[in-house]
Amino acid sequence: MGLHKKPFFLFYLSLLSFITIFLFFPYFTIAADNTNLIYKGCAKQNFPDPIYSQNLKTLLSSLVSQASQKTFYTTTSGDSQNAMMGLYQCRGDLTLPNCYSCVSTIISRADKLCGEAIAGRIQLSGCYLRYEIVGFKQVPNTEMLYKTCGSTQASESGFEQKRDAAFDMVESGVKSGGSGDGGLFYTGSYESVYVLGQCEGDLGSDDCGDCVKTALERVKADCGNSISGQEYLQKCYISYSYYPFGVPRVDSSSGTGKQHTQKTVALAVGGLAAFGFVIVCLLFLKSALKRKGDLHFLYDVQRFIAIIKDSVSKYWLPVMAEPRALGSLPVVMQTWFDVMGS
Repeated sequence: MGLHKKPFFLFYLSLLSFITIFLFFPYFTIAADNTNLIYKGCAKQNFPDPIYSQNLKTLLSSLVSQASQKTFYTTTSGDSQNAMMGLYQCRGDLTLPNCYSCVSTIISRADKLCGEAIAGRIQLSGCYLRYEIVGFKQVPNTEMLYKTCGSTQASESGFEQKRDAAFDMVESGVKSGGSGDGGLFYTGSYESVYVLGQCEGDLGSDDCGDCVKTALERVKADCGNSISGQEYLQKCYISYSYYPFGVPRVDSSSGTGKQHTQKTVALAVGGLAAFGFVIVCLLFLKSALKRKGDLHFLYDVQRFIAIIKDSVSKYWLPVMAEPRALGSLPVVMQTWFDVMGS
């Protein structure tokens, strides 16, 4: 195997175990959190009359009452002089129970996030809420509301071709995904690129396709070769992520309680791995002090430094920038074994 002394072999083994347990365990067990806040947009003007506040409360209660039955719903509250319009929409792959959980969360936060604003839009990772006084100035379907790009740039050849092929899939997919209760929705992957797109539930198929096409063009211009990006327009949004080691499977239907338990277990297991890693490091250091003049030892140290530098650039940096980037455990495991055996 090319490892000349037992302590250094233990060091390798511990390092491999630490990386495997601490990095990969959470990504294979943690469910997606559908209630993370993505962005909020609130009008600068406040309600001119207290009756609007009461109408908003009635509106929000009406919306949440439907969330256990529909993933998209729109309604109004109040008379023609002080009416308010509102809607919610859940991501197309959410179950009804999780849609209800997401909508309940977003409505409970609405007052804190937008207060007495005459219009507001709040986007969580699994759903969004939009409300406004009737007669509020409308913006075009393709008006950009929010965008974000990953900080890491893809360096692999062929990334642009894979991304563009995935974009073509989501553009055609939303048009044939079926409108109505859940809105036009598509999610899928092409090789290592995961894509998601959705239009507001009352948008027609052709208008949805045009909206998503605009979002895709803008995210390419805004994010360039970033490994991830999101673009939210008035009537649609898209998201993409590039995973060099394969697109991971994320369970979007699991509850937050289960997620918190899994995070606790992951931290505990990771802590044990870290403790073992430290112990073996101490054994390695003890051996090093006894082997100062050993040429084999110096060779092992040089190899170890080279391995660490290579690992940081290829694996650790992508993980820090995009935590789910290491979606394929077998690929990375084999890489480590190949390096250790060389």
